[in-house]
This record gives sequence, structure tokens and C-alpha cells, in this order.
Amino acid sequence: MTGRVVVTGVGAVTAVGHTAEETWQAMLAGRSGIGPITLFDPEPFPIRIQAEVKDFSLGDRVDAKQQRYMNRGVTFGVSAALEALADSQLAITDENAENIGVIFSAGGGGTEMVIEHQRILETKGPRRVTPFLVANFIPDAASGHIAIATGARGPNMAVVSACATGGGTIGEAFETIRRGDATAIIAGSSEAVLLPIYHATWCSMRALAGDNENPTKALKPFDLNRDGFISGEGAGAVILEEYEHAKARGARIYCEVTGYGSSNDAYDMIALHETGRGLKRAVNAAVRKAAIDPATINYINPHGSGTPLNDRVETMVFKEVMGDAAYRAAISSVKPITGHCMGASGSVEALACILAIRDQKVPPTINYTTPDPECDLDYVPNVARAMRVETAMTTSVGLGGHNSCVIFREVN
Repeated sequence: MTGRVVVTGVGAVTAVGHTAEETWQAMLAGRSGIGPITLFDPEPFPIRIQAEVKDFSLGDRVDAKQQRYMNRGVTFGVSAALEALADSQLAITDENAENIGVIFSAGGGGTEMVIEHQRILETKGPRRVTPFLVANFIPDAASGHIAIATGARGPNMAVVSACATGGGTIGEAFETIRRGDATAIIAGSSEAVLLPIYHATWCSMRALAGDNENPTKALKPFDLNRDGFISGEGAGAVILEEYEHAKARGARIYCEVTGYGSSNDAYDMIALHETGRGLKRAVNAAVRKAAIDPATINYINPHGSGTPLNDRVETMVFKEVMGDAAYRAAISSVKPITGHCMGASGSVEALACILAIRDQKVPPTINYTTPDPECDLDYVPNVARAMRVETAMTTSVGLGGHNSCVIFREVN
């Protein structure tokens, strides 16, 4: 065993595709999944757009009885995980099940069931509240269901760090394999919190982009006229595997995970520290662990939420860590395409790095029209780009000051 960790499978469910490949092709095409709200009545709200997963079903991939005990976000996560496992062609058997784990999380999760059963409690009494409620509002519900669906009996946990959750799950899975506690991990995150109560909160915070009339053009990361994010939902999943194990079974290897960093701003529950000190610490940790010169990073998929502070701080951090090389890296946010998938965003955006290395193409930052003097890097405006991608990095930030960074490289 070498301690090297590689990616052998990918899966996704997003507003632009029910598979990783569908999502990736939409990213490359710059096709946005943001549109009018249909999951609830949007009329009372000032912002009436979001990125919803449409016409989704697990079908017969999971026992119907088990599905009855899954919330919406869990179904996305299970689907992405099963897709990634099938893509990897990794068979889980009685002989290897205890060496294959699941690290899969949600930033929140199951809130719709809590709301529903609070109403049931108030109107029909306690006897009508489902006994399965408690198993649905925990952030590790997806990791449990994925283990049941696949038979993976190795390390199993949820890593919850708000919108940095996806990066955290992949990073902690990487570390788990590196230290020899598993040969493979199903890693990722899912989220489905497109609910009136959450939407009301974002509206109250004035955090959302405000163009109801042009939903696909509303979210404008790094643009001078950016004015907020747009909520989304979905899931991303990867199979991480010890390199020699993957090689021995003849697995198709997408790339290698080489670095991971995690930190906290220790400053505010909502706003980033204006110096970017927490994110910079996470990026530096990932670079150090990857043992690379940061100037060699070709592509960055940033958090890129479209909020004025976030995009400015990320730009500043990249320049501080990479120096002049930051101006040579391609940087693109896919949130105008998928929406901000909250806890799922980091794992969905990791796929953009993995598949950029596979295809030697990077997706665009759509809706970029007016440069911001404080955001002066190469954001791959509006059109995908064929280019050399040897090393790719994704960054995420989350409420509570959480930061994560994961670095991927071609396998040499």
C-alpha cells in the first residue's frame, strides 16, 4: 500500500442532470438550471427563483420499503453514490465490505419531514408522528442509507461544515484511506433544503440575487454587478480508492487526490473574514500536503457564490497563495449553472475538477459581462475552454466560518 488515493468513480444529481455526465455536459455548455420556484408558492417572497432537481426518482435501484424512509436529499445522495459505485466497477462483497466505507453528509437535511410532522403532531396528535422521523433529520442519514444500499461496512460517518461539507467529506475520506483505515470510500454530500422557511431566511438576509425576470442570468460570480447567490439542491459522489488496490483490479482511474485542508475563520457565523485568513489557511494546508508549488495549479473551481464579499476574498486569497501564477490559472464558478447546492456544493464542484482533468476542458463562468477591478483573474467568461489541466483545486466556504480545499492531479 502506497498511501496514494485515487478517484475511480463519480456520480451526481443536480438541477441540470440526474447523472455526473449529464451535469458535466451542462457545465461545459453553460446551461443553467435556475428557474421559477415550483416546489412551493413563491408569491409572498421577493426572490422567486431557484435551481430545482426536476422529475427525479430512484426507481427500482433501492428497495421501495427503504425509500419510504428517505427524505428528498437522501434520495439524491443514494442515487449519486450508486452511480459512482457502478462507474468504478468496484464490487462490494462479504470479503471486502469491512474495508469499504462511506463518508457522506448534508449541511442540514430532513427539515421538510420535521415541518410536516410538527403539523401532524399539532393536528392529529403524537400517535400519528412517524417513528422514522429521527432517522431522517440527522445529517448522517445518507451515509446510513448508502451503507444499507451497498453493503459497505467500513468506516462510516458524516462530516458537517455547512457549505464546506462536500470538500470536507472528500478530504476526510482521503485521509481515512491514507492512514490505512479503508481501501475505498464512497464520499460526497447531498442537500435538499429548498423550503419556504429557508428561502425566507435567505431573503431576510438579502443574500439572494434578485433578477426574477431573467433567472438563468441572475447569478453573476466575480462580475462587478453580482448581487448574491441562488439556492440549489442535489448531490455529488466519488469513489476514492487506495492506488495499488485500484491498479490491481484494473480500475479506470480519473485522477489522484493529493491535498486537503480545512480551517475556520473564528470570526463570524455568516460573513467571511475580510482578510480571507481562514480560507488561506485551508488552501495553504492543501498545497503543503500535496507537496506542490501552488504556481503549478492550472484550474480552480472556487466557491464562487456571487456575493460581493465572497468573490473578492477568494480572488485575494488565490493571489496571496499563488502570487503572479494566479493570473495564469483558469478559474470558473459553476453555481450559475447548478445553483448554490449548500452542503452538496463542494462535492458537485469537485466533479468539475475531476472531469476537467479527464477531458482537458474547463467549464465557463456564465453571466460574466462586467469586470470588477478587485476580481481581476481569469474567470473563463461564458465559454468552456480546452486547455492543459494537470492540477485542479476546489475551495468551499460555509456559514460558521468553515473552509475546505481539495487538490486533484493527473496520475503519473
